[in-house]
Amino acid sequence: MTRMVASLSALIFSIILLVSGNAFLMTLLGIRLSIEQVDPATIGWVLVCYSIGFVAGTLFVNRVIGRVGHIRAFTAFAALAAVAALLHPLAVSMVFWAALRVVSGFSMAGVFVVIESWFSSRATNSNRGALFAIYQMVFFLSAAGGQLVVNLGDPASFMPFTLAAILVTLAIIPLSLTRMEAPPIEKIDRMSVFTLWRESSTGVVGALICGVLIGSFYALGPVYATLVGMDVAATSVFMASAIIAAMLLAWPLGRLCDRFDRRRVMFWIALGGAGAGIGAALLQPDQFWLLLLAVGLFTGLSATVYPVAVAITNDRMEHHRIVAASATLLLSYGIGSIIGPVVMAELVSYTGPRGLFLGNAAFLLLLAGSTWHRIRTTYDIPVEEQEQFVGTMPQASPVLAEIDPRNEEFHAPDEPDVSEGFKKAG
Repeated sequence: MTRMVASLSALIFSIILLVSGNAFLMTLLGIRLSIEQVDPATIGWVLVCYSIGFVAGTLFVNRVIGRVGHIRAFTAFAALAAVAALLHPLAVSMVFWAALRVVSGFSMAGVFVVIESWFSSRATNSNRGALFAIYQMVFFLSAAGGQLVVNLGDPASFMPFTLAAILVTLAIIPLSLTRMEAPPIEKIDRMSVFTLWRESSTGVVGALICGVLIGSFYALGPVYATLVGMDVAATSVFMASAIIAAMLLAWPLGRLCDRFDRRRVMFWIALGGAGAGIGAALLQPDQFWLLLLAVGLFTGLSATVYPVAVAITNDRMEHHRIVAASATLLLSYGIGSIIGPVVMAELVSYTGPRGLFLGNAAFLLLLAGSTWHRIRTTYDIPVEEQEQFVGTMPQASPVLAEIDPRNEEFHAPDEPDVSEGFKKAG
């Protein structure tokens, strides 16, 4: 394990810098727009542009990578993301910031596709499960750490935007200096939404609604915190605790998914998440620790919807179709992440800050109803025939699904083991 981590140290450092810088910028923008007293509905439209750019990026950046290679593409995308971060303070214009959010989303999709391709290329049949877990742990911890960086400067000044750009720019250095061989460019097969819907509508709906929940919370969570009177320090703790809760709940819920029918687990997760969302909406900001508990339970359960949706889908897929199905689930999640901020921002405009959690609770109840209908009208996969549950999160590219431990069609690269990558990495 130590040798594996050492061989991937350049990738890991780049991930830490990128994810923390990007998470920091997303929270900073929500706080800054609230300080500027922008209407929540307008904030939603501005911030959703990141998801639009990200979804577009996942569909098109492979062409850029194919033309210039992984390192050049990574450098170009990271530089573009850093420039977009630096440009925000030049003019507080909603149209200008919306355009910058599209650019940021597109460029961040590019850097994550490069990193995830590299992670996949380091995998062998003996280490892919560990690699899968390392990637997700580094991602979650970096995103949580990025929230705490918000405390380092006044959100109304230019300095935090410069810091976000510095973090993203620094991410270029480790990966640019690595001596690991660039992975090959692989074509990803895709499955139409309608085809996947016929085979696992619960998976498609779950991925879509998870995109609504997570997309709206990360975009509007800082706005909610500012509107209810939290200062910058409390807002950073509020956002970081929600991310940590999502990581901590993944394991126990995964155990439940291996012991019981997964659609029934999805049903109870949706009901529990809706209850936690309603509880968060009813709590007052002066009940800070209770609010953190309710929001942590809400985000933890909401974040689990996607991996459960993936597990439900994979139970109904032949192994050679897992990667194609993953690409479609990612697209469904991306569409949800576009819908979520816009819908929830409108609700916040009409009902106040609690609209964020009440609206998400309504979507979770919709998921519970849809899942229960499918339970009543279609067959169950026997528990003993279910695939092993693997906690996962939406990635930028379905290529990372190739190292999912459930994917029996995985073929290791030509390198015999990670030690070869260790030698190349120095």
